[in-house]
Amino acid sequence: MAKVLGKPIKRKEDPKLITGHGQFTDDIKLPGMLFAAMKRSGLAHAKIKTINTDQALNHPGVVAVYTGKDVQDKIKPIRSIWLVPGCDLIPKDRVPLAVDKVNYAGEAVAMVIAESRYVARDALDLIEVEYEELPAVVHQEAALAESAPIIYEDVPQNIAFTWKAGEVPEEVFANAEVVVNQRLVEQRVIANPMETRGAVAQYNPGSGDLTIWCTTQNPHIHRMTYADALGVAETKLRIIAPDMGGGFGAKIAVYTEEAVVALAAMELKQPVKWIEDRQEHFLATSHARDQVITTELAGTKDGKILAVRAKNIANLGAYLSTMGAGVPTIDFGLMITGAYDIPHAAAETIGVYTNTTPTDAYRGAGKPEASFQIERIINLYADKIGMDPIEVRKKNLVAKVPYTNAMGCNYDSGDYHGTLDKALETIDYAALRKEQEDARNNGRLLGIGISTYVELCGLGPSKVAGAIGLGGGLWENSTIRVHPSGKVTVFTGASPHGQGEGTTFAQVVAEKFGIPVEDIELVSGDTLMISMGWGTYGSRTTPVAGGALAIAADRIVEKAKLIAAHELEVTVDDLDFSDGVFSVKGQPEKQRTFKEIAWSANNAWNLPDGMEPALEGQCFFDPPDFVYPFGAHICVVEVDPDTGVVELKRYVSVDDVGRIINPMIVEGQVHGGLAQGIGQALWEQSVYSDKGQLLSGTFMDYTMPKAKFFPKFESSFVESPSPVNQLGAKGVGETGTTAAPSAIVNAVMDALAPFGVKDLEMPLTPEKVWRAIHDGRKG
Repeated sequence: MAKVLGKPIKRKEDPKLITGHGQFTDDIKLPGMLFAAMKRSGLAHAKIKTINTDQALNHPGVVAVYTGKDVQDKIKPIRSIWLVPGCDLIPKDRVPLAVDKVNYAGEAVAMVIAESRYVARDALDLIEVEYEELPAVVHQEAALAESAPIIYEDVPQNIAFTWKAGEVPEEVFANAEVVVNQRLVEQRVIANPMETRGAVAQYNPGSGDLTIWCTTQNPHIHRMTYADALGVAETKLRIIAPDMGGGFGAKIAVYTEEAVVALAAMELKQPVKWIEDRQEHFLATSHARDQVITTELAGTKDGKILAVRAKNIANLGAYLSTMGAGVPTIDFGLMITGAYDIPHAAAETIGVYTNTTPTDAYRGAGKPEASFQIERIINLYADKIGMDPIEVRKKNLVAKVPYTNAMGCNYDSGDYHGTLDKALETIDYAALRKEQEDARNNGRLLGIGISTYVELCGLGPSKVAGAIGLGGGLWENSTIRVHPSGKVTVFTGASPHGQGEGTTFAQVVAEKFGIPVEDIELVSGDTLMISMGWGTYGSRTTPVAGGALAIAADRIVEKAKLIAAHELEVTVDDLDFSDGVFSVKGQPEKQRTFKEIAWSANNAWNLPDGMEPALEGQCFFDPPDFVYPFGAHICVVEVDPDTGVVELKRYVSVDDVGRIINPMIVEGQVHGGLAQGIGQALWEQSVYSDKGQLLSGTFMDYTMPKAKFFPKFESSFVESPSPVNQLGAKGVGETGTTAAPSAIVNAVMDALAPFGVKDLEMPLTPEKVWRAIHDGRKG
């Protein structure tokens, strides 16, 4: 059998999806199903004086109406699962439905259950809510002011927590030849996957079993949280994540709507479905980023960086979301030195409550913010000392791995300089600078942007997590079951939802067992089928769940060897195993196939003494450390001086994501990440009015990138297998979003250099760019 690892095999998952045979949450149809709709607050901050539901209850087809007071003693608030140790955290958990006060526009205050979704939606208009509006605050810096409205009486200055890591001796900055500082803004963005959130809940009053189908990236975490909130034993609660149309981090969070829907199903003893519409997604599904970062760099005149320190004021929204504390602290703070050998570093984060939708993870989750601040400050440093930004990077890139950065992170493998050199060669940097000079002489504004990034991925290692203040680890579970026919089912505690693990995991097992990829099926996203798992996010599925899979497969092969040796009447040491065949050394005609051993193991009539039947392997893999994908991205933009429109001309990426299992899938992941990262840099932004009204709540106001906006991406890879897991994989899903924003902004600033423009806040819209050019011309 031909080797399959490293081959661009077409995705096994795709045929059912592209032919319309997938099953998404809204495809679940059950007898007697009822439909839920949420009444949401139109105010960002207000006391609830009264809620009158009489007209809605009397509306034909309405079965029930729930308010916050109806459910407050039946469902506990939804807690954050990532309470970062080492900070004075005041967590504010999400209440199922608002009771006395609403804290952001879009917060649910009531739920209607009806015989059809149309009746449910109509009945929302019949619910009368009387509010007493309160002053709102939406910007984190404004929320810190002494005169700012207070959202919670027990949270002074609206500060949810402060967190610090690292240390820089004051004399480093005091004695530095060059000091550069810059205030940088990571604007608020919204994930907007194709499929919005949704849930279907079914209760069996006879057995007490509760099943919830929902759009989640981590079913077992939802089971843990909802079991606690609803007072249901985990043994009676089943969470199923069907096919899912994207998540991007927005479906990591555990929300309240699903819990209220489940309660209604239990009380009404009928299935209940709730599907979020797009407007609700804009209003109520977690937003992301929204960090104001002040970065300061100390260096020498000849380009050597001595220290960096960053202060991050993070907008948490109205409640502490599932991973809301971890993203702007651990994910951001530990990576502020980027891919550079910087001796000293310190990070500080202030988490602030505001009257906005809660923020949580979004593709990259803290790493794009960390990469952005170091990549931008390095370009500003290069400009100040009159050095090419490439040369500054070459002077400071990590030269040898393994390497421990100033924050204690252990970079695992790779050639950082070699990756940059490959990117420079691909784009022909010297010729590009000459082309830029010629263009400027002819009135054209070409800009070249560089981003040499590294990111912390493969969330999992317990010992390291404890050492850096993460608390518990996020190990992963994979189980392989070999059937008598030799066909294989793989069960993973991760929850893939578009990343292609149905194919890549099959390739891993096919390579291990020497069987066809077609003989292997993946089962995920069902808490009844899988004992435990921590979900899919942080580019952890292949490094951690895949690492578990590889170990489980090896355990099966070892047992299969014992059975083959027994049947062939030799010792294990006398056997070779290759391409699915166990053969006797020197006597290759004496052999057993993997399929034959599968039959023997399951029929158990001729097994070695004391051996249990069946071929099944399981591994709970707790990796020894994180993994660190890295790379170099270079892009070229042209800015129209008359309109401010930014056109992306070229984009070259060279990434080291460890061992590549399927090049086609890896390239697709990079392209998707680039689209989202470039989208943030140029177009996407969630905007609130001063009163907390979301002004960008439709696709008419929130610009999503389209395929026509991009050139053909020129992506290539280098492979340095990580020693952290058997596969050598590092993760790839977040590389593009981590690298692209800084590459794009650096390129646009390079294009605008003749006008003295040093920095602009993302997104770099045509109006913003045009005004900068206009002001530069006046200056």
